[in-house]
Amino acid sequence: MIAIKNYISGGLVEPKTQNYLEVINPATGEVIARAPDSGPEDAAAAVKSAQDAFEAWAKTPTEARAKILHNIANLIDLHREELAKLEALDSGKPYSLAYEKEIPRAAQNFRYFASAISTGQSECFPMGEQGFNYVLRPALGPVVCISPWNLPLYLFSWKIAPALAAGCTVIGKPSELTPLTAFKLSEICKEAGLPPGVLNIVHGYGAKIGEALTRNPAIKAISFTGGTETGKKIMGGLRNTFLPVSLELGGKNPALVFKDCDLELTVNELIRASFTNSGQICLCASRLYIEEPIYEAFKSLFLTKTKMLSVGDPFHTETSLGPLISKEHRLKVKGFVDRAEQNQCSLLLDGRSTMSAMQDGFYFGPTIIEGAALEDPINQQEIFGPVVTLASFKDFNEAMSLANGTPYGLSATVWTKDLSTAHRAAHQLDAGIVWINSWMVRDLRTPFGGMKASGLGREGGNEALKFFTETKNIFATF
Repeated sequence: MIAIKNYISGGLVEPKTQNYLEVINPATGEVIARAPDSGPEDAAAAVKSAQDAFEAWAKTPTEARAKILHNIANLIDLHREELAKLEALDSGKPYSLAYEKEIPRAAQNFRYFASAISTGQSECFPMGEQGFNYVLRPALGPVVCISPWNLPLYLFSWKIAPALAAGCTVIGKPSELTPLTAFKLSEICKEAGLPPGVLNIVHGYGAKIGEALTRNPAIKAISFTGGTETGKKIMGGLRNTFLPVSLELGGKNPALVFKDCDLELTVNELIRASFTNSGQICLCASRLYIEEPIYEAFKSLFLTKTKMLSVGDPFHTETSLGPLISKEHRLKVKGFVDRAEQNQCSLLLDGRSTMSAMQDGFYFGPTIIEGAALEDPINQQEIFGPVVTLASFKDFNEAMSLANGTPYGLSATVWTKDLSTAHRAAHQLDAGIVWINSWMVRDLRTPFGGMKASGLGREGGNEALKFFTETKNIFATF
């Protein structure tokens, strides 16, 4: 049993509430840890700690901040195996996915922003004999970073690293479902030499401490990744303020498969795009639209190859999909499939059978659905599970209409050998990220975020550093 504590003022502390919550292993349903069930007093203590540490951290030379961030990255690499194990335990993702992709990416996040502030340049605009303008970007102050359960350390570090690099102090709130790697990160940051109070991590339910964090007058910005409904609540609570807010929310991402695509490549990549992490990634493809002449061939190959995926123990090397995050989430996913069946959709592959075959955990197999109308809930709402729908389109215009026909606009993929078609589609898609003949190819220098109900603002690269700073223009005469 792992005993998790809050990390405040450089120390591990019990919650002031003296209450704890159980952390469940979704592969077995067993309790593996207890974490603080923190309350407003814990949130206030974390904010006060960040407030007290801000001035000294903001004045810390860039080189010194960068060195500490590099130290954190190096320690993440050193503890890679342990972190991957923790990630697999509380999230249910395959250990191989955590070890090979997600933990290394967390280290890269710290390393990238350490390098970014070391090589960044200031802006100066000469005005002839009048003088010159220059731009400063001072850190905002204490900020709140709230991350989800699907990519725990990956997305936690994605927010924390640029905030610390910019000179902000941070109150981090990881998901109560997956607190293990955030707890380990607190130990890593202390060992790396991060001064007390610069990073504070408070565990617990968002409903109990989220409002206390986001409405504290000392907080200067909020970065949130999670569900669209929670994002709306955060925005609603801030409607009378001018606080900078970054919201990375849900997705209902289309894939457009044109008849001239490389069929083998497209099917292989879309299986990865649809079912990686059991579909519990906001960027996963969930609506696959295939041009009519190749629809049957695509469907046959996609179905055949999906059936080859293995659902099972996250620590088995052959496992493709682990369990879903919780019993409640599995019931939600099942509900979507049940309604699709009631609406006369065809289940080409039914993942519900995995529930009875694997009763010890929260497993749900790959599911492929055909015949769902665009307005059907399964095509309009984010499922966040291993469920995809297939449909055909006649021409380019219909493809665009189908792809853009949801409230979301996070990502999309286009599959064609015709670059003219690819770029034309990319320009017309309502999506913050478009991949052509690929999926999930990320560059830390590029902006990340969505349109419509998929969010507000952008993360990544200079966009992230700008978000955590205030832009100040100064004019000086000769």
